Amino acid sequence: MESVLKRLNGLSFGLMGNKHIIRIPSIVVIGQEVLTNLIEIIGSLSIKNTLITVGSLTRKLAGDYIKKLLERKGVKTKMLEVNTPSMNSVMEGVELHYKHNFDAVIGVGGGKNLDVGKVIAKETKSLFISVPTTASHDGIASPFASLRERRGRHSLQATPPIAVIADIDIISKSPRRFFRAGIGDVIANINAVQDWLLAHKVKGEYYGEYAANLALMSAEHLIKNEHILINYDLEALRTIVEALISSGIAMGIAGSSRPGSGAEHLFSHALDGIAKKPALHGEQCALGTIMMLCYRGDDNWIRVKEFLERIGMPTKAKELGLSVDEVIKALTIAHKIRPERYTILGEKGLNFQDAYRIAYETGVID
Repeated sequence: MESVLKRLNGLSFGLMGNKHIIRIPSIVVIGQEVLTNLIEIIGSLSIKNTLITVGSLTRKLAGDYIKKLLERKGVKTKMLEVNTPSMNSVMEGVELHYKHNFDAVIGVGGGKNLDVGKVIAKETKSLFISVPTTASHDGIASPFASLRERRGRHSLQATPPIAVIADIDIISKSPRRFFRAGIGDVIANINAVQDWLLAHKVKGEYYGEYAANLALMSAEHLIKNEHILINYDLEALRTIVEALISSGIAMGIAGSSRPGSGAEHLFSHALDGIAKKPALHGEQCALGTIMMLCYRGDDNWIRVKEFLERIGMPTKAKELGLSVDEVIKALTIAHKIRPERYTILGEKGLNFQDAYRIAYETGVID
């Protein structure tokens, strides 16, 4: 069984010549008090040895509990505390693999713990199980990771989770700001899908209508359920977690992050590299979505902005601690973050005048 799973997890996915290989989670469990389902999942996959990636807070919140849960069932476990989402952290996990030969990585926490866990799983051809403790981004079910290096963040293909265990009780303990950031990350799909279609028309890039529609549905589902999202309760959390997972699956189907990552994400990544104190990923993507929709002449930016404001999401840079200069500079360099990714920014990007105009017109800056 182990060798079969190793070979399975070593398979590539996405577009390869005339082949399109899709890899998405096989098991998704959402609900209250569902961490114990890990035992059944681990057993069904014949996993005997695991690495758990955690942060200092998520270790106390769920990591230590999961470790004890698995060890009581005879599963060997090692724990890696992730300080920064970088390749250095990944290599720490790879070195642990050389010593202990684990066959699964369990990512417990928010973005950095899951992202590092995914890449470790890819490098070691191990299975990856996602256990989110926040609902702040769609990486909880996607096969892509965002790592921070000297030039800011960059995305890379990693390992899709074979299972996602989302315990709403645990997620509810995270700050409300993270919940809203998750909404912003999904709302970004509205612009990202248009950028994807534009790249198809201009550059001949592959465009998958089904994956695009699934990503759009995830975003529209949140707007439709605004009355639920206003309340920070279990129903609201479940609604956003389901949308985040759906968005991540759209990326798995597409074989790229295209359904959920366009010019608005390039803007966010640019901010990560230049801002004195960057905001949360989803918060920055929300601002980017508003501005990019405006730049492309899509009046939908007004609907998106009003929706975000009604659920309490900041739509002004100063509310997130970002300066006017940081926003304008990020807008003018965003097209350089991933030159191979064609978006509404084109190949030359925005000049100062256009950047200032859309930021001011949308109210992102005063």
